[in-house]
Amino acid sequence: MMGQGSPSYLLTINLKVLTNQSTMTYSDFRPRLRGNKKAAYENLTKKERRILVVGDLHCPFTLEGYLDFCLDTYAKFNCNQVIFIGDIIDNHYASFHTTDPDGLGGGDELDLAIEDVARWYSAFPKADVMIGNHDRMIMRRAFDSQIPQRWIKSYNDVLGTPKWNWLENVIYDDVLFEHGEGGQAAMKARNNMMSSVCGHTHTSAYVQWYVGKRFRVFGMQVGCGIDAKSYAAAYAKNFKRQAIGCGVVIGGHTAINCLMHL
Repeated sequence: MMGQGSPSYLLTINLKVLTNQSTMTYSDFRPRLRGNKKAAYENLTKKERRILVVGDLHCPFTLEGYLDFCLDTYAKFNCNQVIFIGDIIDNHYASFHTTDPDGLGGGDELDLAIEDVARWYSAFPKADVMIGNHDRMIMRRAFDSQIPQRWIKSYNDVLGTPKWNWLENVIYDDVLFEHGEGGQAAMKARNNMMSSVCGHTHTSAYVQWYVGKRFRVFGMQVGCGIDAKSYAAAYAKNFKRQAIGCGVVIGGHTAINCLMHL
């Protein structure tokens, strides 16, 4: 028989006390946030866009651990939206540049890329995806071969990403997001007088502000997620080190680079 001194009995009594005394509030048994902690909480829960910007993936040659890094960044900044900045797949076998003769064939590379993309789609099932130069490589090959557009499947059909929204560019909170061919984000911000976020350049990750009497804009390069040791990145083996990272854009007014510890 359960006695009144048993833990279960005491738990029941305590719950009754908490639920029956209407004057008790959350702050009576847990202190309120104050000062900097309160300000940080209010900033992280403010109703505004907090966009995680994922760098170039180049599946199936994405760096191990990059997905976890992006997931951690999404949680750290309490993000509520995701943009992939382009080059989701590498298409190395179809490159217009020199390809590795010992590399994967087209079918094998695509199979592995689809497997990689599936993990990203599982993590971020709703996202805007900027179309990068590597993504459109097959379309360029088809165009050069005079293959009509009607014969070409969509990215979503091929990669199994029905909820992803593939775009050339998109604007949120007066910030332009695009892959970044034709110049880095800093140049685009100056030329367009509009805050701009880009990928494409693997060795750059920065936020550069330009401020005038009647304007204030930034250019942001988010870095990338490619494995620099893969043969797909061999062309850059004598370049600067790859900037492995992602970005966060908050309300159009704050841009943050996040670099992965390697």
